[in-house]
Amino acid sequence: MKFATGRRYLVPIFGSLLAALISSAAWAHSPSGAIFTTVANGSEVNFNIYPAKEDVYLDGGPGPGAPQGAAGLDDDSYVFQVTDPSGKKLLSSDAARCRQFVVTNGIITSVVATGCQHTTGLDIDHGALTVQLVPYDDTPNPGGVYKAWVVRLGDFLLGCAALGVNNGLDVVDCGQSAGNLHGFIPRHTKTDNFKVGRTNNLEIDTRFFDDATMATLATKGMKWTDTVGATNTKHSYNKPSWGTSDYLAHVEAVEQGTHQITIEDQPGCKVLKIVCDTSSCGHWTEITGPATIDVPIKPNDKVWTHHIEVYCSVQ
Repeated sequence: MKFATGRRYLVPIFGSLLAALISSAAWAHSPSGAIFTTVANGSEVNFNIYPAKEDVYLDGGPGPGAPQGAAGLDDDSYVFQVTDPSGKKLLSSDAARCRQFVVTNGIITSVVATGCQHTTGLDIDHGALTVQLVPYDDTPNPGGVYKAWVVRLGDFLLGCAALGVNNGLDVVDCGQSAGNLHGFIPRHTKTDNFKVGRTNNLEIDTRFFDDATMATLATKGMKWTDTVGATNTKHSYNKPSWGTSDYLAHVEAVEQGTHQITIEDQPGCKVLKIVCDTSSCGHWTEITGPATIDVPIKPNDKVWTHHIEVYCSVQ
């Protein structure tokens, strides 16, 4: 992979069910763990580029490269959707009740039986179910980018209620307003991007180094905040097919706009400095300690990989 660099940076109440849900609004937040797109058996797809829409499945849990014992998704019921990268165009074409799944012990264990539930596969790594994303329409994004979202069922119903829809599960689209995209409020969601067909990839890669030995470090995590304010967790790992010995935390198929990468102290990495090649860091100069880095993806960006380097004390 080529390494260039990146840059820093009253709900209306409808009935007793929603009244009960309102009481949970104070704890609404993005779930723990991560989501990621995959094929039916949970295998990684390089660059998150798939031959056909039918090949794309949703997986949930700690995510690729996560350390053993890392948190998966919070146990709960969830709803998912597929949109264009801005989130404004809903591409999922079936009712939201068809797009429900259940997480138990941090992994997807079932889809909700509604008569229209989605096809599932089995993750070969940790026995989780994977959930096929079709049906969804073609993305209008000229780069071929799609965005997959998940949100807790309770938060989805609250989001739809805020848009005036009594039961969002009964419709395909609850509508949208500022900060509420079809019932999915970005700060309460996890997202992942993917592409379909023959296309190039744009990505953000983060490497973690042992500052004493300059060895790259596995299982180190960072938080990606996408252009609409949703988040996901990525960890550093390596595959021999990449042709490098480096451990990298990948954000694949990124869309135009400003993304954020948040680097925090964590087991095995007290952050000493961060290096990036943008105006927020200077030209390959250093930021001290944990930070959030803005990574702008420009129209017709020719850089395939925007790279951030994190130097750690491992003691």
